[in-house]
Amino acid sequence: MRARSALVYALLRLLAFFVPFGIMMLFPVLREQYWLAAIFAALIGLSLSMLFLRRPLDDVSIGMAERRAARRQNDSDEAVEDAFREENDTDAAGTTPGQPASDDTAR
Repeated sequence: MRARSALVYALLRLLAFFVPFGIMMLFPVLREQYWLAAIFAALIGLSLSMLFLRRPLDDVSIGMAERRAARRQNDSDEAVEDAFREENDTDAAGTTPGQPASDDTAR
């Protein structure tokens, strides 16, 4: 995930809330009931972000998905390397890792 795309999305979401809130605080009625202005600003901000901020949200989501896929691939690479090492250890010793070496005295 690119930090720039996440930062841009977060700032745009904040602007979508604070601009309508600031405009509503200019009205005397809403200045007395600031909680009502905050609720209306939140609804307006949510609507604006759903309509106009789809692309920045997609950028952030794609970045997060790529980062998660890369992390999973790295985890699976480690598992493959561990299996390869165990296989090589088995070939070199002639036994499996949990099995003791063969004894000529035991029949």
